[in-house]
Amino acid sequence: MTLRVAIVGLGWAAQSIWLPQLRQHPAFAVTAVVDPHPVALASFARQGSESQGSDIRVLADVDELPAGSVDLVVVAVPNHLHCAVGCRLLAKGLPVFLEKPVCLSSGEADRLAAAEHSGGAVLLAGSATRYRTDVRALHSLATTLGRIRHVELAWVRARGVPDAGGWFTRRRLAGGGALVDLGWHLLDAVSPLLESITFDQVVGTVSADFVDNPDCRAVWRQDHAARPRCGDHGDVEDTARGFLVTEDGVGVVLRASWASHEARDVTMIKIEGTAGTATLCCTFGFSPDRRRGSTLVHTRDGDSAPVAVTDEPIGTEYRRQLDHLSSLLADPASRGRAIQEARWIIGAIERVYESARLSGARLRDESARLSGARLRDESVNPPCRQGAHSWKPS
Repeated sequence: MTLRVAIVGLGWAAQSIWLPQLRQHPAFAVTAVVDPHPVALASFARQGSESQGSDIRVLADVDELPAGSVDLVVVAVPNHLHCAVGCRLLAKGLPVFLEKPVCLSSGEADRLAAAEHSGGAVLLAGSATRYRTDVRALHSLATTLGRIRHVELAWVRARGVPDAGGWFTRRRLAGGGALVDLGWHLLDAVSPLLESITFDQVVGTVSADFVDNPDCRAVWRQDHAARPRCGDHGDVEDTARGFLVTEDGVGVVLRASWASHEARDVTMIKIEGTAGTATLCCTFGFSPDRRRGSTLVHTRDGDSAPVAVTDEPIGTEYRRQLDHLSSLLADPASRGRAIQEARWIIGAIERVYESARLSGARLRDESARLSGARLRDESVNPPCRQGAHSWKPS
């Protein structure tokens, strides 16, 4: 049976990922698209007769999508709208797949959970990185490593600030920067490997050295001119670093960077266990500034051996994710699972941001204290200054 799909949002993710993948997949048929921007709808309508098919409904609001009219709604709108749009659709009884980040706060996770329960439809979500061949090979190898003690996660771009100057770099609209964008993928990729996903301790720091540098934009996304600018300066981080400890004592080191001084975009996942270590080096995402291929190495008792990983075209993981979606829709156990997984990821992200905020506040307080002490000292003992009345040694 072919599943009828509606896509909400006609931005980069829809145009570059979901529309092409869904059109090519035999189990799905796009029957409606929704976007409030007239220019986006007009552009899609012009292309529709040539490539998408003239029978696709073009709608300006999700309220125009009747209950029961589709089997799944893929929501690919800006981050700050994920929860609101998802809740409206779920409340109507329409099954929803939410692009990451599923939510921007624990409070939004609660709202989505309530909407899923009240509407009776299932919420699906999850990063496509889990469906990569190299990540699956890492998961398989991890079963031979004994008890996991430590995990290192990093996705570092050479340059790749998305939609610089637009909503992606505004905290109010994006919910955060590289941590929300790239860090979500990293945490989602290793969540099946952790026995405990509750963190006992979290320390984090953030920085924004590249976010306003025009040379660091992700020009390969071709979205820097697609939407109106929200301002010339971003107020999110381009780099986040964290150290997290689970309740059962597993250490997790996390780094997410939109830009850096590196020559290539590299993703690294390292799993250390009592019986060995597995290290995956690859590049997630669509950037052309990527390392060539993926390498997976198994290390034990001082010996390292490569594990064969099949190279695959960029974006194949999304096709594999679609293969899995139809079975998830039919599985009653899927209900509540996406929210459960989203809760621990957004909870970890919130705690990294909170740690960074408190550290920054302490640094500012200390700076202000030292500055005030210096001013008080100078009011009692004015510094010697060169000039007509300054004292000079003979």
